[in-house]
Amino acid sequence: MTDELLASSAAQLPEWIAGRVEFFLAHTTRCATPHVPEIMLHLGTEAVPLWDAIERRFGAAAATAPPYWGFAWPGGQAVARHVLDHPEIVMGRRVLDFASGCGISAIAAAKSGAVRVESHDIDPLAVIAITMNADANGVAVEVSAVDLLQDNTEFDYSGIDLVLAGDAFYDGDLADRATAFLKRCRGAGCTVLIGDPGRAALPRQLLVKRGEYVVPVAAENQYTAATTREAHHSVLATVWELDADKVAATFAS
Repeated sequence: MTDELLASSAAQLPEWIAGRVEFFLAHTTRCATPHVPEIMLHLGTEAVPLWDAIERRFGAAAATAPPYWGFAWPGGQAVARHVLDHPEIVMGRRVLDFASGCGISAIAAAKSGAVRVESHDIDPLAVIAITMNADANGVAVEVSAVDLLQDNTEFDYSGIDLVLAGDAFYDGDLADRATAFLKRCRGAGCTVLIGDPGRAALPRQLLVKRGEYVVPVAAENQYTAATTREAHHSVLATVWELDADKVAATFAS
């Protein structure tokens, strides 16, 4: 569907949703991602101006976190590349894309034959981004803003076979809670794949390496290589699997 048709369709939605769809289309550009050219995404160009625009349009309460959904982060690109190159990982399986952001990993799973793909991200604009990006790629992705890390959240682990988590370890507190959730997923029998460019909070002691990818990223992806001043650079991002035996050992201790 073209952006013009998307904008026209947005007018048929409830006003509060239509406004967010119109904002999303006005502040992103549809393009192929550098490491996963098979996938088209609506992406932002600069994080700070986009963040400022969110606050001006929707208020400070809507701008409590950076617009992570506006960029294709290296861990997510690595997971998407890994899934597209190894479609047997997702073929016929029920997939959860955790902290989905722009939805690139979810879209890759849907393109690779997953029987069902569910994306979760707590940012309402990320829900719009994932929905619109899935539509741009002609795939079906179920999207939810339910916070899976809340203690009172009921989540049916038996309904998922595979969990994808790209770039979920950029913050220490979030990393601890994400690790606990992903460990519960693995303990329930789900395969868990994690994409990350080497952040300090990554629980490497629980992981087994499944692939490495050199991912071109823009300087806007500030959590990748803070030492570089280049407008564009490449980052080594690794796809890991959460190891069942190592997780079981932590539950036993």
